Amino acid sequence: MVPNSFGKLFQISTWGESHGPSVGVVIDGCPPRLPLTEAEVQAELDRRRPGQSDITTPRKEADTIEFLSGLFEGRTTGQPLAMLVRNHDARSEAYDEMREKFRPSHADFTYQTKYGIRDHRGGGRSSARETIGRVAAGAVAKKILHAAGKVEIRAFVTRIHHLAAPVIVRFPKLAEVEATAVRCPHPATAAKMIELIKQVRSEGDSVGGVIECRVRGVPAGLGEPVFDRLEADLAKAMLSLPATKGFEIGSGFTGTLLKGSQHNDAFVSRRGKVQTTSNHSGGVQGGISNGEEIVFRVAFKPTATIMQSQATVDLAGRATELRGRGRHDPCVVPRAVVIVEAMAALVLVDHWMRHAAQNRTFKFSTE
Repeated sequence: MVPNSFGKLFQISTWGESHGPSVGVVIDGCPPRLPLTEAEVQAELDRRRPGQSDITTPRKEADTIEFLSGLFEGRTTGQPLAMLVRNHDARSEAYDEMREKFRPSHADFTYQTKYGIRDHRGGGRSSARETIGRVAAGAVAKKILHAAGKVEIRAFVTRIHHLAAPVIVRFPKLAEVEATAVRCPHPATAAKMIELIKQVRSEGDSVGGVIECRVRGVPAGLGEPVFDRLEADLAKAMLSLPATKGFEIGSGFTGTLLKGSQHNDAFVSRRGKVQTTSNHSGGVQGGISNGEEIVFRVAFKPTATIMQSQATVDLAGRATELRGRGRHDPCVVPRAVVIVEAMAALVLVDHWMRHAAQNRTFKFSTE
């Protein structure tokens, strides 16, 4: 059992704690000779880093990437690719009270129960700072996918609390997503979302929301029909992220309101290519990609640490109260956009490599 690793052929292992010296990732199975620079990885980390706007945590971290191994003269060597980001602005004293008290709806209690010990500073491994390693690895996976088939992955915010953007039919441009701090490509709704998050922050509270992710350029045939279904691995990847509480692909729960005659995606042939007239399946049928755009959504709960007094218990099980301190996102959803993209890339590159390994041409003797 390797609980800190993800993937089979393209496997990542993340390490480090929120207030430890550093966090990072090791990628095992990265193909050799892939051109790769620190700037390419840094660009993705800059989208995730804290302190980037007035609706995120004010923690100031440059999140500068350092390559430790697996890269030589600007190309991957095929050996383990190790990357590191050092922590600089931890301020652990804000968590002193949490050494003895559990934050409601946080991982404090469950971690203590499971291990009998926990790093209370910033939540340790349960902090979203762990996702730095995922985003760094996702940057590498994205480059492989683009080189293999010009795959594009685009995640964006569709809902913050009760505010929902109109359905976005077309594939959004990156510039449209990044145009606002909340990363919703519908400007009018984005402005309302930002004001809501600011209001909630001023009240010492928090809100959640929904991220939609679309992937185009994925060929038909990725995934497995039983346990390693493509949508199952995507669900596991997304629900492994901090604060996630829901996943749906294609029509999702809305599909339960349709009849089969309405829900079925009819096949047609266009210029010799098999396509569907609709995409209720979200690009996956029978656990295997069908060549259409992959579409899924991820639900994030409100941030657990809030600046209001709440009833809780201490290590001895005695009733007490706790008011959150420190620097926390009043809404994790805007910064989670790049993390969702990273995890989607990791799932897809792993399945692509498994598909290629399984379907290489071999000569079998008939004797």
